[in-house]
Formats: sequence, structure tokens, C-alpha cells
Amino acid sequence: MSKCLCQRPQPGICDGQDLVLWLLQCVPVLGCAAVMDLARMPTKQTFDVIVVGGGPVGLGLAIELGQRGVTVALIERHQSPQPIPKGQNLTQRTAEHFHFWGCEPNLRAARIVPRDVSSGGLVCYKTLLGGYHHDWMQRSQVRPYYFCDNERLPQYATERVLRERAAQLDTISIVYGATATSLTQNASGVQVTIDNVDGTGPPRTLSARYCVGCDGSRSMVREAAQITTTTSDHDKQMVLLVFRSTELHALLSHLPERSVYNALHPELDGYWRFFGRVDLGTEWFFHAPVPAGTTKNNFDFASLLHDAVGQPFTHDITYVGFWDLRFALADSYRQGRIFIAGDAAHSHPPYGGFGINTGFEDARNLGWKLSAVLQGWADETLLDSYQAERLPVFASTARDFIEAFIVEDRAFLTRYAPERDIAEFEQAWRGRNGGSHAVTAFEPHYEGSAIVFSAPDARPGARGSHQFVARAGHHLAPARLADGSDVYNNLGSGFTLLATDAGAELLRAFEASAAARGIPLTIVGDIGAATRDRYGADFVLVRPDQFVAWTGNQASGDTGLILNRVVGRI
Repeated sequence: MSKCLCQRPQPGICDGQDLVLWLLQCVPVLGCAAVMDLARMPTKQTFDVIVVGGGPVGLGLAIELGQRGVTVALIERHQSPQPIPKGQNLTQRTAEHFHFWGCEPNLRAARIVPRDVSSGGLVCYKTLLGGYHHDWMQRSQVRPYYFCDNERLPQYATERVLRERAAQLDTISIVYGATATSLTQNASGVQVTIDNVDGTGPPRTLSARYCVGCDGSRSMVREAAQITTTTSDHDKQMVLLVFRSTELHALLSHLPERSVYNALHPELDGYWRFFGRVDLGTEWFFHAPVPAGTTKNNFDFASLLHDAVGQPFTHDITYVGFWDLRFALADSYRQGRIFIAGDAAHSHPPYGGFGINTGFEDARNLGWKLSAVLQGWADETLLDSYQAERLPVFASTARDFIEAFIVEDRAFLTRYAPERDIAEFEQAWRGRNGGSHAVTAFEPHYEGSAIVFSAPDARPGARGSHQFVARAGHHLAPARLADGSDVYNNLGSGFTLLATDAGAELLRAFEASAAARGIPLTIVGDIGAATRDRYGADFVLVRPDQFVAWTGNQASGDTGLILNRVVGRI
């Protein structure tokens, strides 16, 4: 077992570079008995769930399961988080996940960019120094509808927080430095063969009731399960540069301080060149289209950076990588006892910070459902709702938001140009909503899901509206209870029933029905008149993932039917 020999910097007394150095020097987990060396692992071992892929989504799923008493084997090929700054913008909803996973304070402490730097972006015309700019994707607009603030930090820092939390749970067995090489399933379970990445030692076979592939866009689990994907290729090769430059920070000092800067150039046909801060003042990342066939050695990346900024500046490129601009969506999220989540199920360009947040929501959705089935208080049919709810949400995210950004920018650049009519251009530029509509309209929901009481002709999707009213299939907004505490601090790990003081008979019926079915139910009674008015209902039944399952305004109802439906016993 490895142990980190460095000392973690304390929040508030280290700068961003110290923290990055600490992150890159540490080994995977700080002294946890759950971390295994493959050579010391039994030849065969049995778990409830095997999670293949220990990036952020796999770790989040393992924590979700492990906290619920489910035994998990987590297999990850990398010994330590990969030091590539991506997946930086974490939404308020994602911060709620970290709250319920018991590591939100650690997430806040790992932040590198100071909190007073907006996590939103700035869109600039042609170059960053071109003279025209507007705000973009200011997530603060929807803050009142969530329990937690959003957050910004590199994915490797997020992953470090999750690794530490997973290591605290004795229900999780973690193997770093190993990869899954084969996968089979039968009527009773799955078998996964794993081997050391370096090829040393004998392979091991693990068994479980279920397996979840969180192993990225080239998922071995997805391929082994013969799950096909549908892709939408934009035929664009993109470069990712990571570089250091204090001069760029100085050049942008006259602009509003933001975390992301997009350069919208007419020649790029709606595709972006965009810069992102890793820390404040030194390290940056940069994405941009490049000609097909570009390699690390045949292209002038310095000139590309200078053109995007609008003038030369000193810099030191530390990483060059490439990716293809395409959308990929699995045609199913399940094959028997095998599931996929995160990039294994869906992938898209890093436009708008949707990717990692979507993956975390997959983990919350699937995690409570697997736990419910494994613990016997839900039937196997509940697991079908994972695909039914999550697949349409990503399809909508890709179609209605990410691809829409490209189409809308392309149309704007075709229609307006200061060289043709500067007055018309400036008026149109001022009228752009700066992504505000995208922020307020992005409200993933499960309306129409078979396990929520919403309109039967509705469909799950990512486009919606933020409201305080409790709506079946939608995320529950926070609210103050009569005693001054927040609803979110009173939610149970299973279902929670929020109620007024007028429904004692119905509350007793819910308690009896839940007990008869073994369904964990927390009752929060006498929520107060203000909260009742805010939610627009006398009774609100909340799922383990903080989505509303049912609302009611009468002190009667078939509680057995309601509970059967929300756990998939339809």
C-alpha cells in the first residue's frame, strides 16, 4: 500500500501553484486499507457492483453506492490523477452531490482560482483584445434554485477530493494501476478480469451482481456489452494547449475578470477559440480548431495563440493534445447487468462545461437505483428508468445547447460584421444574451418518466425552466422550514416526504406503506406556510437524488400505489 509522504497545504495559506505541485506529487490515496495492490488481491473476489474507471464519475458512483452500504470494487488504470486541466466548471447541482457525498468542504478547500473570480466566461469578437465583448454563461443567475454555490477547479483537483472520500469508506475496494481486460455476464451476475497496466503479475477475476463502465469515450465495458453509439461528427480537429504566461494575465487586466475567454472569429464558422484560467495569473488552457493532420511538430502553435489574443505575448507551452469535435451518444445505457455512465455513455465538445456535470448526475441517478434493487426495496424494473431518464437529457443537452451555440454563433457571424455596417453590428452585439438564456433554460428534468407522477405525454430533457414550485420530475429547490433550517439539511438518504401539519392521516398511511415495502422514508412534517406556498403543494415526495417524485394537495391518497410507482413496481 502506498502512502503520500508530502503534507497537504492548508486552505488559505497556499497559492494555486503550491496546490498544483502538491496534487501532482501525491500518490493516489492517503493511507487507506481499502486501496489494494493487484498482486495481493485474492484470485477471485465478489462484490455487489464493479465500477470500471475511477475518474470523477466512477469515483462519484462508488461513493454514492458505498455510502448506502453497497460493496464496490473500483478499477482505475492511473495511479494518480492526470494533470490536464479540464472539466473545471462545476455547477451548483454538482456541488449538491459533493454535499451529499460528505466532501463539499474539501472541494471548496481545493479551489485554485480565488472565489471572487467569476466562473463565467467572456465572449470576444475576433480576438480577446478586439474591443467587443459580452458576458457568457453566468451561473449565478440560477443560484437561488440550488442549495450550494457552484465551484471551479481542475478535474485532477476534483478527482483528488473524490479519491480521498472514497478511501474513507470500507465498502469500497480500490485498485489503482489496473485495467479491465474482459467482461462477461450471465443471469446472476458479471465477471470482470483485471490485470496490472504494467503487465506484471497474474490477472484476477472479480464477480459482482452488476458492472458499470465509467471508463471514458473509448469504453471497454461498452464494447464488451456490444452497446452501439450514434455519432455526429463536425469534421474538426481540435488542439488543446496548456501553457504558462503571466503576460497574458496582464494583457487582459482591462477586461472583466473571468475564468473563460472565447474568441469568436468569422473565419471559424461558429467554432470557438477559447482560453481558460487554471489559476489566477500563470497557467492557462486553450482549445481551437486546427487543420486536419496537425501534429505536435508540424504546426506553429505560438502564432495560433498570438492570433487568438490579438498580439504576441510570452508564454511557455507545457502540453499539446488533440481531440475530434464530435458528439457521441450510446444507443442504450444498459445491457443486462452491465451499465455505462459518463463519457462511456455520452461525449461532446467542452463547450459550456456540461460534460463532467452530466456524468455526476448519471452517478447519482444510477447509484440510488442500484442500491434500492440490491437492498431489496425496489424491483429490477427500477433500473430501466436510468436509461429512460438520463439518455434523453444528454440528447437534449447536445442538441438544444452545445450544438445550438455553434449554430447561433455561425448565424450571427454570417449576418453581422463591423466592416459592412458597424452600427448594425454593434446594436446586434449589444443585443446578444451572453448565454444567459442557456443558463436559465438548462434545467434537466424527468417529466414523463414512468417513476414520477408527471404528465404522461411529457418527455425527459435538458431544456426547462427554474422554478421554486415543486414539480414531479424536477429538481427540488431549497427552502426554509418553520424552524429556520433548510429543507436540504432535513432530507433523508432514501425518500423524504415533506408535509404540512394538516395531513396527519396521510402521513401515517405513508409510514405504514413504506414500512410494509421496506422503503426508507424520512418524514418532515409541519414544513410551514411559507414553504408550502413556495412549493405549491401540501405534500412533496422527494427521491434520494433530490428530484420530486410526487406532489399532492389532499389529505388522502393511495400511498401504496404512489410508493410502488416511484420504486418501479408499476
